Amino acid sequence: MQTFSEFLRASDFSTPLARAHSATPAQINAALHAEKFDTLEDLAALLSPQAAPLLEPMAQRAQRVTRAHFGKTVRLFVPLYLSNACVNNCKYCGFGTRNKFERTTISPEEAERQVEILAAHGFRSLLLVSGEHPKFANQAYIEDCITRALKHMPSVGLEIAPADVEAYRGFVAAGADSLTAFQETYHEPTYLEMHPSGPKRDFAYRLDTQQRASLGGMRRVGLGALFGLHDWRFETLCLAAHARWLMKHCWRSAVTISLPRMRPAAGGFSPEQKNIPNDRQFTQLICALRLFLPNVGLTLSTREAPQLRDHLAHIAVTQMSAGASTEPGGYSRCLKDRWEHTTHDNGEQFGVADERSPREVARALREGGLEPVWKDFDASLVK
Repeated sequence: MQTFSEFLRASDFSTPLARAHSATPAQINAALHAEKFDTLEDLAALLSPQAAPLLEPMAQRAQRVTRAHFGKTVRLFVPLYLSNACVNNCKYCGFGTRNKFERTTISPEEAERQVEILAAHGFRSLLLVSGEHPKFANQAYIEDCITRALKHMPSVGLEIAPADVEAYRGFVAAGADSLTAFQETYHEPTYLEMHPSGPKRDFAYRLDTQQRASLGGMRRVGLGALFGLHDWRFETLCLAAHARWLMKHCWRSAVTISLPRMRPAAGGFSPEQKNIPNDRQFTQLICALRLFLPNVGLTLSTREAPQLRDHLAHIAVTQMSAGASTEPGGYSRCLKDRWEHTTHDNGEQFGVADERSPREVARALREGGLEPVWKDFDASLVK
């Protein structure tokens, strides 16, 4: 079976990329009113600067498509960072080995205490996140954390170092139901520049992570690019192609896309501003993805400001993290009646822009006519 990395390396994105930068009015109009999107060229037309004046009708159609496939629901989840120890030297990440600070890996017992805190605040969907270090975040440790988390949460997903199929089978057997892996950038020369050392430097192995996770039995696989490392229009086209490929070849697993933009992090990496979509461009690419991938869940993290998150939830976003701390053990100060997680300049993967409590996020969604969903999966019903 062909892998996606083989498919990507054999693909020529020059034609859709050219359209994404300079579509004609006729191409944009045809894409906006098409009954369905068959090619990347259709998506590309809606990503173009020339399509920007049509953002409002694009958003209206994206909203109709979202309501038809997802109703008025937004799934809420929370990340629990287990370790900021990492063997990779990613230039843009606060966990990179070049950043000198005291590394923390919480014990499985402490992870369970953190999960209890999060469950008390209403969460029923958890994402276990870890830096990539085989000594501290090995398979046995992750499986122990999964097992303990499932005592308090019905749904546990993973965002950890890429693994082989057998390892994913072990995580599924322990109870994990989803796996998210960020490619960061689909532009291989940029990828190699951003990852000068560490296992993550293997572009193809990371690119095929979702395929291996699906073969290992994961119910849901997530992908994403970090907008800011390369041309955001190119990244969006590759994300869409990746999702379409997975839906065709790994159809047993549902597909989700996460959409992070660069945020400040330890190390002071400064991306080229032209590679980071502004708020209008960000809304435009999300609307275009929704029209191209009507069944795919779109996820927005607390990297984004509250007002923008609330706005995009009404248009196309269907999953959001809430009350997130990106520091291991960061929820220790959250009491049952108070949300006050730990935030420091060091030890975090990136800065958080939406610092609202989970209840505040849920309240804002309800006030806007949406229904926050804390749990969308019951393992007891799956045989």
